[in-house]
Amino acid sequence: MEEQRSQFVKYDFYKLDPQWRRLPSLEREEHKREFLAVLDELSSDVSVLPYSLVGIRGDCDFLLWKVAWDLEQLQELATRLWSTDLGKYLDIPYSYLAMTRHSPYVGAHRHPGQEGTTASIRQVGRKYLFVYPFIKTHSWYQLPAEDRQRMMTDHFRIGHKYPTVKITTTYSYGLDDQEFVLAFETDSPKDFLELVMDLRGSEARPYTERDTPIFTCIARDLPDTLNSLG
Repeated sequence: MEEQRSQFVKYDFYKLDPQWRRLPSLEREEHKREFLAVLDELSSDVSVLPYSLVGIRGDCDFLLWKVAWDLEQLQELATRLWSTDLGKYLDIPYSYLAMTRHSPYVGAHRHPGQEGTTASIRQVGRKYLFVYPFIKTHSWYQLPAEDRQRMMTDHFRIGHKYPTVKITTTYSYGLDDQEFVLAFETDSPKDFLELVMDLRGSEARPYTERDTPIFTCIARDLPDTLNSLG
């Protein structure tokens, strides 16, 4: 059986220089049109989902969730965006690189929308997205495989209690500073809050080394995302 090809996944959180808002309105509109034109031109190579964080976090303003088959495609898009006039006013305070792969804990289990059953991202486009990097403790990897499987099976059980929350797990081993990047799509922030609280009591929780920063993002189309900047 041929092995599935994995995708590269990039979460880029952008921060706008406030000086941009002081530019004349017509100039800002032209900057946005140029930025959108680059994203449209390269949309066949890189899938991009935009999200606004304006008014939610003080250290970043919007997210572009990017998916591509090759690293070079992500690099080409980044290069082109930095070359735009709007790009000159943008910084990326947070950036996470990962890849898709089959979860070692899913096995033969199948559940509609279950992460890890495919090497391709399935973005469902719900209203809210919650993203965070994730690192396990070293002791987690020293546990017997059956113990890790038991704890992850319990994780799946808890997750199934919240069907309105869809998880996407991507893997960063050797690619970036974290081990995973987790993204949760939902139409109900409260459901996600309850899920996270529920998971705090799981047996696997003490094996979490880091799962911050956490980003709360609101889905908008690309023009609306840029218009939210001012």
